[in-house]
Amino acid sequence: MHLVAALLGALCAAPALQAATWRVAPGQPIQPVIDAAAAGDVVEILRAHHSANLVIDKPLTLRGINRPTISGGQQGDTIRVRAPDVTIEGLIVRDSGAELGEQNAGIYIQPGAHRAVVRHCDLVYNLFGLWIEKANDVQVERNLITGKRELNSAQRGNGVQLYNTTGARIIGNRVAFVRDALYVDVSHRALFRGNRLHHSRYGTHYMNSYYNVWEDNDTYYNRGGLALMEVRDQVVRNNRAWGNSDHGIMLRTIQDSVVEGNVVAGNNRGFFIYDVEYTRLSGNLVVDNHVGVHLAAGSTRNVVEGNDFIGNREQVRYVGSRDEVWGAKTGNHWSNYLGWDRNADGRGDVRYEANDMVDRLVWRHPTVKLLLASPAVQALRLVGQQFPLLRVPSVVDPNPRMAPGNKQWSTWIGKQFTSGR
Repeated sequence: MHLVAALLGALCAAPALQAATWRVAPGQPIQPVIDAAAAGDVVEILRAHHSANLVIDKPLTLRGINRPTISGGQQGDTIRVRAPDVTIEGLIVRDSGAELGEQNAGIYIQPGAHRAVVRHCDLVYNLFGLWIEKANDVQVERNLITGKRELNSAQRGNGVQLYNTTGARIIGNRVAFVRDALYVDVSHRALFRGNRLHHSRYGTHYMNSYYNVWEDNDTYYNRGGLALMEVRDQVVRNNRAWGNSDHGIMLRTIQDSVVEGNVVAGNNRGFFIYDVEYTRLSGNLVVDNHVGVHLAAGSTRNVVEGNDFIGNREQVRYVGSRDEVWGAKTGNHWSNYLGWDRNADGRGDVRYEANDMVDRLVWRHPTVKLLLASPAVQALRLVGQQFPLLRVPSVVDPNPRMAPGNKQWSTWIGKQFTSGR
């Protein structure tokens, strides 16, 4: 026992091994320094322009001092990470190759390179900014990512590509001029927060991914803001999707999710909801879109409460065989509601119906929009409500709110996409 205690005491008293710091001076090649470093070491690169295609095959930190540039010479990957626990920070990483089949990237994090961290970097003029495959608990924080913007959209890569990962943290990045700013495929339990995603095909494109959180992001001037496809158990909270030329938020074949507190403004279609079940939409502001909500393909058994639908050219475009009830408990606000509130409880005394006679007339004859505020058209809408034979299946809100919940709604007027931006 005394011998064991003595050995333990000696081990505790021994000085801990210290990680070494290596310096790469201007003009000095980087790869030999990486090769010479030990696991856990720090390689600092001084400010210069370095032409290199780097491979990191051990856990270490690659740190830029005063933002040096690593250029891949438009060949292959500029940096390939093969080991777990690698941190890359403070670098300008650019000029990957342009072969889609080879998935050329500014930084390629290959299978097994778990817990990689990429932060405070500029990844510019790469095909894919970051390709992350079968690597868990990766952190991508506060980077600027842009693509090869002279290429057509289909020829570009994505800003951040996640494939078959869990636990990613994608936080505070700005991504633009790529195919999809964030592409998420078969990747679960990730957090996407505080990103600004613009001038791409989709701001974010989810496929077959579960238990993710997407919050406090801005998606604007894309073709589509957020596309959720074939997913479940998502939280989409407090985001802003505006000025997108097609849709703000697409929900396609999703279940058991929460979509709350989002601003969806100035898009062609605010929400596109297709084959969605058991999902809660609450507290969203849907304002100044050409179509507020396009609802189709048996999207039912959802809870839609406490949303504001304001100033959309067409509040709801509904394709269905029976009425869909929204707002059964607390109601939603509809800016074109014509009812009254005799008891002043804040709820309309007659229900709201989208897709009424006037809406159908506008679909067939778009110029009728010029007359929507006229007494004749408003009277036609009331007549349609009184004669059921004239109506078609509709979204029905039995408790329409007389006032919007979002008091700042007017600040979102006029956010439409224009080709000059």
